[in-house]
Amino acid sequence: MKNRLRVLRAERDWSQAELADQLSVSRQTVNAIENERYDPSLPLAFTIAKLFRLRIEDVFTPDA
Repeated sequence: MKNRLRVLRAERDWSQAELADQLSVSRQTVNAIENERYDPSLPLAFTIAKLFRLRIEDVFTPDA
């Protein structure tokens, strides 16, 4: 699954740790999602989208 998390985070000048705190996950989880080594659970994906005021589809896209 592709995602725009790194770009969205950078646009807000947030560190991975700051984003992790807001999502109640570890910094390592944020890093793994950004590097596409980990697909978030559906509840976490909804939380991420809500935090950025976007639809899930605007943050995450399935691999072709």
